[in-house]
Amino acid sequence: MELPLFTELKRRRVFRAVLGYGVAAFAVLQIVEPVMHGLHWPDVVLSWVVVALAAGLPVVVALAWIFDVNASGISRTASAQAHGARLTLLLVGVGLLAAAPAIVWVLLRSASGNTSKADAPSIAVLPFADLSPAHDQDYFSDGVAEEILTVLSNVDGLRVPGRASSFFFKGRNEAPAEIARMLGVTYLLEGSVRRDQARLRITAEVVKAATGERLWARRFDRELTDVFAIQDEIARAVVESLEGKLLGGRAGAPQPVPRTSPEAYNQYLLGERFYRRFSGENFVRAVAAYEKALELDSRFAPAWAALGVPLYLVATAADTQAEALATAEKAMAAAQKALLLSPDLCDGLSTRGFLRQVLRWDWTGAEQDLVRAVQLCPGDPDAWRRYAILLDNLGRTAEALAAAERAVDLDPLGHSAIKLGQLQLDAGKNAAARATFERAMQLTPDAQNAARGLADALLAQGESAAALERYRQAPGSPAGVEDGIAAALHSLGRSHEAHALLDELQAQPRPDPVALAHAYGWMGDRDKAFQWLDRAVADRDLTIGETEVRSFWFRSLHGDDRWKVFLRKMNFPQE
Repeated sequence: MELPLFTELKRRRVFRAVLGYGVAAFAVLQIVEPVMHGLHWPDVVLSWVVVALAAGLPVVVALAWIFDVNASGISRTASAQAHGARLTLLLVGVGLLAAAPAIVWVLLRSASGNTSKADAPSIAVLPFADLSPAHDQDYFSDGVAEEILTVLSNVDGLRVPGRASSFFFKGRNEAPAEIARMLGVTYLLEGSVRRDQARLRITAEVVKAATGERLWARRFDRELTDVFAIQDEIARAVVESLEGKLLGGRAGAPQPVPRTSPEAYNQYLLGERFYRRFSGENFVRAVAAYEKALELDSRFAPAWAALGVPLYLVATAADTQAEALATAEKAMAAAQKALLLSPDLCDGLSTRGFLRQVLRWDWTGAEQDLVRAVQLCPGDPDAWRRYAILLDNLGRTAEALAAAERAVDLDPLGHSAIKLGQLQLDAGKNAAARATFERAMQLTPDAQNAARGLADALLAQGESAAALERYRQAPGSPAGVEDGIAAALHSLGRSHEAHALLDELQAQPRPDPVALAHAYGWMGDRDKAFQWLDRAVADRDLTIGETEVRSFWFRSLHGDDRWKVFLRKMNFPQE
């Protein structure tokens, strides 16, 4: 038997009003979130929208109780006056109680988030200027700045943007306040290097970006006998200064860095410079420079760790599969050697963890390495980004997004944003992915991965014509985006052109099985999609283990029994 109040709520269509309000509120949130990201509004905007929507619930309940909407317009509900204001107030109270958890949660979350962000000190280490007479010490200048950045990024309670973001401003004339705004920091560490034969002069200063106030400054004049000793001295001086003025005494002593000869170190820095340019030709140059450093000092662990990823990237572009696998094995051996020399080297752990998943499909071992890496070096965006890739492959979507967002927070102008966009696409957050890629394109319009990601997001949103145009405008197009072009053509009803393009890809001496699986998966041709996925597994394809398994391209395959067989072949834990 229904209670009288329940019956009255049904008669007055209160439940219908609440349901309708819930649908409308959900639609509002779906619109606000991408607009907020696209316009770069602070996250607190979304929190207050949620609060406003929650606060509106009791109002809707009260209005639905009092008034009725019908074909003749809005009228007072029959017998509403008879029940009096007491029951109306009761309903408002019920609505408030229902909305209270959301309001309280958002307010507490917003307050705690704002407090932590305001209280947490933050500093960006900008590239040091080369003031040497011949202006030929650029690598050394970068090395000094990067070593200080590495030390500071592992100081508890201090937020330090990663190298890619800080070095984004190298050679630019941005105002300090604008740099701080883009990186989300309060303080900047700037410096210069002057190296003249055996003499070295390094100046460094910490300034408050908004006002230009100098917090700390120091000059170091030394004989150039031990580069690493000088870097250690500067890093310790900066940490000690920040400890008292920014960190409230929370900072620990910098960890000692591995030593090597100046010649080997210069080659290592040269390799870093080439690797950070992120192109096939420069990956080859980076490998040569790292190998030269190791010829000079075979026990220099950082060079072994740094060698692993560019070797893997060179392997993915090899002419034959046998050559690719042989080069990939060298990459794994380099990571193993780095950890043999220095078991807790963060770069070694994150590199081996990444290679364990893409080369070995060893998901357990990869997780052990990457968890250890982010524990030892929580300020390393590369470690967080690689951990996000692993979590996405394992189907732990929420954790993957959180790890990728952590990487972007640490390196807002670096390549982590592109990986975040890819994971957002995999999670079905197409609007958020589009906003992420659009921002990446604003910063690096010539980056193929950012252009490719934006085209993928447009395709996922159903804007196939715009996606096709973006694919064709991508740097280097059509190489590397043929699968996207074929998918867009198919979605536009131009299937004949799509199949003709795919036939050309299959006729190549070394067709890309993953790209072909992408296209056929999107087009709904499951047989051919699985045919090429099986080919990728049989060939031990080097890219299938890098954020491909959960890719949005393969959603049409998940309901097929062959999908579970495919996952078993790649050693995934059974779901």
